[in-house]
Amino acid sequence: MDFQSVVDGIDAMTCVVSVEKLDNDRYGDIRIVTGNRAYIDSIEKPAPGTQMLTTEFVPNSIYTRYFTKDLNFEDYCYRSAVHKKCLHSYAHPDRMDVWFNMTFLPLGPDDGNICYCTYTMEINFEPSTERLSNVSGELASAVLETSLKLSGSRDFRATMDDVIKDIRELCESEYCCVFLLDEEAQTCEVLCEDIVEWSEMPKRANIEEVNLYEHAKTWEDTIAGSNCLVVKSEQDMEVVKERNPVWQESLARFGVETIVLFPIKFQNELLGYMWATNFAPENAGRIKETLELTTYVLGLEISSHLLMDKLRVLSSRDMLTGLLNRNEMNNRVDSLQGGEFGGGKTIGVVFADLNGLKRVNDAGGHDAGDELLKNAARAMLDVFNDEEAFRVGGDEFLALMVGATEQDVERKIEALREASKKYEDVVFAIGGCLAKDGEDVRRAMRLSDELMYDDKKAYYEAHPSRDRRL
Repeated sequence: MDFQSVVDGIDAMTCVVSVEKLDNDRYGDIRIVTGNRAYIDSIEKPAPGTQMLTTEFVPNSIYTRYFTKDLNFEDYCYRSAVHKKCLHSYAHPDRMDVWFNMTFLPLGPDDGNICYCTYTMEINFEPSTERLSNVSGELASAVLETSLKLSGSRDFRATMDDVIKDIRELCESEYCCVFLLDEEAQTCEVLCEDIVEWSEMPKRANIEEVNLYEHAKTWEDTIAGSNCLVVKSEQDMEVVKERNPVWQESLARFGVETIVLFPIKFQNELLGYMWATNFAPENAGRIKETLELTTYVLGLEISSHLLMDKLRVLSSRDMLTGLLNRNEMNNRVDSLQGGEFGGGKTIGVVFADLNGLKRVNDAGGHDAGDELLKNAARAMLDVFNDEEAFRVGGDEFLALMVGATEQDVERKIEALREASKKYEDVVFAIGGCLAKDGEDVRRAMRLSDELMYDDKKAYYEAHPSRDRRL
């Protein structure tokens, strides 16, 4: 066949690919046989951001001359050339900030064990919703259901548990999960997971005992510039072993034979990963198509959820100390009074006010004062948990303890005095008492405040040289 005539008759960027067919459903070399002028120009005169590994086209070269080894590209070429399938994919590979609209068409006849297909591509610098939505009715229905569940959810994490179950069942896989990655904090957590009862894969509690972030940060190199990693055969797993032997060993230990790993992104920001394991190899193409669109939708929803979390933190946390702020204290007190938070239980109240903040500010400036406030917050967290401690004013702190006793309040006050000794210049004036229930909490707060000022007065009477309040 005159391959050059074939590609020259197509306006879009098109080349002919040859695939060496081996025994046992394996393949050897994959080569770019020839290309039309548009395809050759994409290599030799690339558009900005689409540069390949070389700017010289050499006919019949192994495809890795032009871009990094890509298991997804190999799979499409193999299925089209060897199994004579007409295939389409719309993907955003990590190696380039563009979207590729790709079509693979089989060619014949084969030349012995060398099989052929055409590869036609169109480059989009922005994602095309028309291309993204060009999927089967079953897949479109499943993704729409996912989107509707998440958009109408009041409990995002609980809804994600339902969503991941649907995705695992759609993929007919043994295990499916979503990891959230925080590169700034260098943490990785399992957002949701679903697993068949008989699986030996470790569940969330066991996964999070290891340093999951250390594993997750290796996955980008394992995907190696593609838009995902699909491992459906021993030949594919050999590539994973070469790129990431530690992870491959971990997968083998838990009996993982097939896996698909997808980054979840929003506007090129990596939010996390989704993976599904131990699915039937013949389902790999359908699973890839499913997760390509699903992770695109999840990127939008997870980004929105994370943004709302950040806004909640900004509205509820004191930015200097990290403690809950006065606004959150008022919300908590309102909840206590309404019986929504620990209704019917006693509430221990402890007020703590820093002694000597003005003196430290005068001597060392605001930076020294800020460090003193941070240390005061650390002392509070040494004694009270994160949901009990509040910064309610410049140098004022409060703790609210649901279900406490009078003895608990006394012990916490003494513990706070001891904790403050670990931090330079941290000396608290403290007052505390017990509210019999939520309706009594504001009276208890006023009484604790009065007791705190009595303690402050006694401190300055005992240390008059430190009294620089005026």
